Amino acid sequence: MRFFIKRIRSGSLPLLLVALLSTCAYAGRQSGSSASAFFYDSPPKEGWYWYHDPVVTPDKPKQQQDEVLQQQAPETGKYTDKELYDMYPDQFQELLKVRLKTAVQYPTEENVGDYVKMQDIARRKAGAFTAAVQFVTQKDAARYSMNGVYPATTPGIEARVQMEQKEIFDTISTARNDHAILFFWKPGCGYCEKQVGILKYFTEKYGWQIKPIDITKQTDLAARFNITVTPTLLLIQQGNEKFMPLSVGVISLAEMEQNLYRAIRYMNGDTDIETFTNTDYEKGGPLDPRSILKGGSL
Repeated sequence: MRFFIKRIRSGSLPLLLVALLSTCAYAGRQSGSSASAFFYDSPPKEGWYWYHDPVVTPDKPKQQQDEVLQQQAPETGKYTDKELYDMYPDQFQELLKVRLKTAVQYPTEENVGDYVKMQDIARRKAGAFTAAVQFVTQKDAARYSMNGVYPATTPGIEARVQMEQKEIFDTISTARNDHAILFFWKPGCGYCEKQVGILKYFTEKYGWQIKPIDITKQTDLAARFNITVTPTLLLIQQGNEKFMPLSVGVISLAEMEQNLYRAIRYMNGDTDIETFTNTDYEKGGPLDPRSILKGGSL
């Protein structure tokens, strides 16, 4: 080291540069070509983290933008009333927008008059469509009218409710001979105590069998039906391995009757997933989704 320093002091700087260059060249050969290739051939890092701005797509020339707008917008020339009346709705709507913007930008008598005229035609056309719909539904009321199964008048509503309640009562009463309800509960469940009072009204009204199951003792049944919440009501049918949940949590008597009615009809094959909420008297009517299909409904 002392000798090397002395040589520098003696003015042999050229020899030092030669030595340094030779050392760098040798080290580069020893490190191999892969490291050099990795450094020089690696793709540049991109993204905001590497302070690389995203590629900006140049805007289309204004002339090209105007040409696109002209292709999308309808012709704004003069139209007769019949041409406007018979115009395709999409084209009519686009033309109406153009005339509205034109009238707002240049509120002259002519521009505002063109817009108001189109509004008047649109109103008349809407009235004609409404009348046509009323005509078709009244002419073929058996298919399109809802009044036959879902009336809007007070006497009709009362009659529909009475029919529905009678059908629910008859269906539940008939099914008590080969159906039963499982009532899953557990000690200390306040909701279960409230549900017991409702179930008493139900049994007095329909005479059904309701089997209480304590999930803390009859764990096998709870696991079989995957019961984790109490109270839970489950419908089973004699000779049928399938079952249908009625409720999870406290349920009112009216809601219990509605759910039980639908579950009975489903397990008997009277309905399926698409007609699950339909009543029997709605079959073949406008509320039956399959009444218009070949073969009718279930």
